[in-house]
Order: sequence, then structure tokens, then C-alpha cells
Amino acid sequence: MTVIHHLRVHRSDENLVREGQLAWHIAEVAADPVEVDSEVVDMIVNRVIDNAAVAAASLTRAPVSAARQQALDHAVSVGGSGSTVFGCALDRRTSPEWAAWANGVAVRELDYHDTFLAADYSHPGDNIPPILAVAQHVGADGAALVRGLATGYEIQIDLVRAICLHKHKIDHVAHLGPSAAAGIGTLLGLDVETIYQAVGQALHTTTATRQSRKGEISTWKAHAPAFAGKMAVEAVDRAMRGETSPSPIYEGEDGVVAWMLDGPDASYDVPLPAAGEPKRGILDSYTKEHSAEYQAQAWIDLARKLHGEHPQLTDPANVESIVLHTSHHTHYVIGSGANDPQKYDPTASRETLDHSIPYIFAVALQDGGWHHVDSYTPERAGRSDTVELWHKVTTAEDEEWTRRYHSDDPNEKAFGGRVEIRLTDGSVIEDEIAVADAHPLGARPFAREDYIRKFRMLAEPVLTADEIERFLDLAQRLPELTPEEVQQLTIVADFGVLAAAPAPKGLF
Repeated sequence: MTVIHHLRVHRSDENLVREGQLAWHIAEVAADPVEVDSEVVDMIVNRVIDNAAVAAASLTRAPVSAARQQALDHAVSVGGSGSTVFGCALDRRTSPEWAAWANGVAVRELDYHDTFLAADYSHPGDNIPPILAVAQHVGADGAALVRGLATGYEIQIDLVRAICLHKHKIDHVAHLGPSAAAGIGTLLGLDVETIYQAVGQALHTTTATRQSRKGEISTWKAHAPAFAGKMAVEAVDRAMRGETSPSPIYEGEDGVVAWMLDGPDASYDVPLPAAGEPKRGILDSYTKEHSAEYQAQAWIDLARKLHGEHPQLTDPANVESIVLHTSHHTHYVIGSGANDPQKYDPTASRETLDHSIPYIFAVALQDGGWHHVDSYTPERAGRSDTVELWHKVTTAEDEEWTRRYHSDDPNEKAFGGRVEIRLTDGSVIEDEIAVADAHPLGARPFAREDYIRKFRMLAEPVLTADEIERFLDLAQRLPELTPEEVQQLTIVADFGVLAAAPAPKGLF
């Protein structure tokens, strides 16, 4: 059973009580000791493996190295055991907020982990680094960690179902701060009042503009969710010490909804589990087979199919134009509707190319697939025949694909579209795809063996064979892990891997 919380702005003189506020209801869900369904547990295991896979692939990249070095330059907090950092030895610890930071950047850097799209965007796997960091620091067991992660996923997905941030150019991590704080509250078994204060503080400190995903996209794209996770850890710490937060944070006349979202007359209906109902939100999310923005996943699969069926399309001399008829979101965020010239710039950053569906479709069409490194190299982006084909690709919003994108019916919800390719000989090739092959309703839905295969593929260049097996054994026994085993739930790089990565110096 789902309870719909009606969210609207309240004047200060209305004196909205805490029990009527969204942050309070989020806290009630977090404090509910309901058991976690077995299929939810299985999916949490999958996503822990998935996060470690993409973190392994990014260990030597500059943003990850910088964040890791920042974390290692901070001592372990005095109040606990500290938390591990991806890539580092098991006994190399830092304080939990800095572990959340470093590991969050590693997970997010390649844009290669899970996603949920509805009224807004999200990567709910971003909840795992801060919640796991706190679990390690306080000595929680695997069962408590599972409960915390189920809450983190549930709250973020429920907020994303109902509240659109991107329309107002607010970055989607504004839903992550509250969800991570709630998940940590569940992990620690905190009371409703404490979680309520933590949720409010986490939201207040994680609202920022979407310029981080616009124009020339910088390395901050990977840091933004890590920052939200770090703020969530700190918000919980403050709330546990009795400190309070702005209230009502969502509904206040000077609050988030009134001044950052739809304004004083706005209202939203936020679905939350009823008391005693299991938290199953994670089951509505989906991971990525390809290292690219989620709305590009289905298009890569379609381009891969067209590459095999129509090999002449790889030569731009044969192509007059390619139009991707798709949803509003895809057209305006990663398509030509964004009006970002950088999306057609062969010298653009990896982060920018990752948010350019014209580039991604052109490369996947020519290569018949996608690679998390090779598809983004300057040499690949600058290839003359690719640039020529790339500049013939545009997007167009299609009302039906927009409707399906926003549909509440999972059987018709879609993230793809229809491609229309006009050839220079006058012929036209058309095809369409609704969801990615790896989507639960796709041609080849991801199952446990796919997550493990993805982990092995990405981890083999940087982890030893024994380390790969050690981590997979722990992750697959997640709900049964002892506190000591939870503290080992990380990946340790092979000798020399981190030594070869940049280790920039800063202030700390």
C-alpha cells in the first residue's frame, strides 16, 4: 500500500506542524523497522557489485584520484573505526564523510551505474557510498546495511517520481541528500525526530543549479552526488548531536518549493510506503550496459543493431541526415534541443560527449557497440568520418515518446524513440526502440550473472584474480555479513595501480 503525501507551500502563519511535513513523513518511512523483501535484497546485492565494477574502472582517472587523495589526507574520526576507500588497502581508513566523498566520485565518474527516470532524473546507486561508509565506521552488520540501502533507494525514487527539479535548473542531487540521510538513519536505528532534522539539513545543503550538466560539462558532474552523500553524513552527525534544521524545509514560504521549484502555488503528490509496507523502490530502477547517459542506452542498442543490418550507414557519404524522434527530456538534455554547440565539438570533454546523443549514436553506429574508454578518446571523437556523420544527427521531440517517457505504466514507459535515416540515394531507413536491451523489459534484461560479468570485465585490469573473488564472495553474502566483513566490503587495487595514478596536492 502506498500513501500519497500532498506537498504544498504553507505561509508561516499557517504553522504547519512537523507531523504534516514531507521531511517528517520521509523520516517515518526511514524509522519503520519493516523487513526487506528477498527480491529487494537480491537487487541490492546486484547494485553493490555494479557500483564496485564502475569504481574499479575509474580508479586511475584524475577526478577519482583527486577525491581519493583528499580523503586519504584526512585522519580517521575518533568516534569509530573509519571507512575504507576504493582501491586502497583494507587497513587504510578515513573518516566516513570523506570515504563517502571519494567512493561517490569513483562510482559516478564513468556514468555507468544504475538509474531511475520519472518526473526527474536520478542515479540511486549514489546512495550506497555514504550509507556503506557509515556502516563500516560504526561497525554495523550486513543486515543493517541492507535495511539502510533499501531506504536510500526508496526515498530517492519516491521523490524522483513526484518532484521535477531539472525544469527549474536544480541539479538532481537535491533528492539524493535527503535519501542518503534517511538511509543512514535506518542503518543506525535513529528515531523519527533525529532523521527528520537530518533530512532537512541534507536537503538544505545540497540544492545547486544544473549548470554542472550544461554546456562544457566539467569534472564536477562526478563530484556532485559525492558531495551530496558527504553532506548527508554530516547532516546525520549534526542531528544526532541535537542540532536542528530549517523548517519546514520543503513547504516553507521561503523554502525549496516556493523559491527553487514551482513557486508559492505549487503542489506535488509524493508516494511513500505506508507503515509496515516493504520498501521496494529499487526494483523500479535499472542499470547500464553502456558507459553513457541513461537516455542514450537504448539508442546505443539500436545503433548496434543498425550497424549489423545496414553496414553502409557507417560511411557518412551515404547518409544525408539522421533524425532521432524522441522524448522531451532526451531532446533537450542530451540532444540538439539543448542548443549546446559543445555537443557537436570533437574537442569536447568526456563528460560533455557523454551527454551528446548525436555523438553517441554516430560512434555506436560506426563501431557496432560502445566502450567505456575507447568510445570517448580524443582520437575517436576527432576522426574525420565520425565528425561528418555526427554533424548529420539531430533530435526532435515527439509527443508520443514524451508521453511514454512519463507514463506510470511500466509496460509502456520508454526511454528510446524512432530513428529516421535519409540516405543520399533517396531511400529512407526507419527503426525504433523503446527500452535498452538491459532494461527489465528489454531484449536481454540484466540478471546476477550480467552484473558479475560486468564487474569482472571492469575489474580485471586493476584487481588481482583473488581480489575479484574475495569481493564477489562478500557482496553475494551481504545480508549475512558480520560487522568485520562489512568493513572489508571494498576493492583493493593490484600492486602499482594506484601508484601510477595522479596524486595531486591541495590544501589538506
